[in-house]
Amino acid sequence: MKSDYLESVIKQFEYYKMLGEKTFDQLAEEKLFWQYNAESNSIATIVKHLWGNMLSRWTNFLTTDGEKEWRNRDAEFKNDITTKEEMLQKWQEGWKVFLTSLYALSEADLQKTIYIRNQGHTVKEAINRQLAHYPYHVGQIVFIGKMAADQWHSLSIPKGNSKQYNAEKFSKPQHKEHFTDEYLNKPESNN
Repeated sequence: MKSDYLESVIKQFEYYKMLGEKTFDQLAEEKLFWQYNAESNSIATIVKHLWGNMLSRWTNFLTTDGEKEWRNRDAEFKNDITTKEEMLQKWQEGWKVFLTSLYALSEADLQKTIYIRNQGHTVKEAINRQLAHYPYHVGQIVFIGKMAADQWHSLSIPKGNSKQYNAEKFSKPQHKEHFTDEYLNKPESNN
């Protein structure tokens, strides 16, 4: 049985993965490679960076430093992915390595010490570090997606629907539920 902490963070990460994917789904392929200017990153470049970070941090993470010798972080910021398929392959590979590592953890593992660039972290601290890092970049993906999309479908509460949303929430009795459940367990729709 997973700890409440592990269950919660896994749901959080799955939620942010879903936000990225719902953004990709709304964009024409060429928009994934668009850069606002020469100094900014495209969605594909951000995906490439997340992929590199996830592979480095979470491959054998209990036994090897999270900054692997084989990682070339600077190359992650070259806008050289050429197809949506290649971008999605990197996205899925990175998340698979990361989430597989999280699912394998036990409560006892959370207090173990791991290293990132020779700096010690408990496993829980390393997870929290990524809970700030990965959503930061997914937020960038969503923001760029909203700028680049011809039509944008809200990923949360649509503008102008807050009252309706709150009325629906408050019409139900108080209960314990992770806020991501309604998004992660929701059937796909065209809204």
